[in-house]
Amino acid sequence: MSEIEPESHTPPANTDDNSIRCLDHGFVRLVDVMGNDQSIVQSARVSYGKGTKNVRADRGLIRYLMKHQHTTPFEMVEFKFHVKCPIFVARQWIRHRTANVNEISGRYSVMEDTFWEPRPEDFRLQGSSNRQGSSSESVDNSKSSELSEQFKADQRLLYKHYEEAIAAGTAREVARVNLPLSLYTEWYWKCDLHNLLHFLRLRMDAHAQLEIRVFADAMATFVKQYCPIAWEAFEEFSLNAAKLACSERNLISQLLTEHKLWDELEKRRTAQLQEDGASESTVRREIEELCQTLNKE
Repeated sequence: MSEIEPESHTPPANTDDNSIRCLDHGFVRLVDVMGNDQSIVQSARVSYGKGTKNVRADRGLIRYLMKHQHTTPFEMVEFKFHVKCPIFVARQWIRHRTANVNEISGRYSVMEDTFWEPRPEDFRLQGSSNRQGSSSESVDNSKSSELSEQFKADQRLLYKHYEEAIAAGTAREVARVNLPLSLYTEWYWKCDLHNLLHFLRLRMDAHAQLEIRVFADAMATFVKQYCPIAWEAFEEFSLNAAKLACSERNLISQLLTEHKLWDELEKRRTAQLQEDGASESTVRREIEELCQTLNKE
């Protein structure tokens, strides 16, 4: 990961249509996009050779690729974002190592006096089932208000000490090390669509920290705008899909057999697919795959 030099620091205006505000001082700004749904289709169809470009409708092909995890065509689309987020959000974000990242550097420039200032309601209780997460309930209001003010006071004090260290001639790379995780950082983040969707599947999930979900939701807005068919397929086969354990699949198969429900299942799934406009061959394939998935004997 490289670093942004001072002259690259260009926050967007509030009126920028390609910018979405996040948290109190953050944003996600779409800088550039290479490709769209058509790029995915073009890339996939080259595998079939010339003369076969009408074998499937674009939507059907993209859905097939997504369902069967043919990922390379989705890598032909790229998104580049300019992001401003708190350091604690950035440290979770950077765990996704398949992007190209260029971050502002506290060695080159003096860091801005900009912090994520938690509101009383942001002081969520520790989660009971998810040990690394928080619950939807907040700390008692009187205490959370006090904590909010304490956080802000700590931020002001630490930044004051940072300024004093700079004024005393301390190197910026040393003076910055005591600044808190609530300080905002900025970076440019470029990623292909396949890996971006993987990022969004994890960071839009309810188990992800709320503050990073805000940024993931903002990025998703742009993906929906430029790749609506791919996004629809992503929602169907990944984001809102579920994985079954082998024992769970076998249990469902056993119940369907015992209660003689296979025919009814196939009938209802066929109706779903036909209502969605699926071709006859697609319906046959989908029903066959459903029976294989549920281990029909």
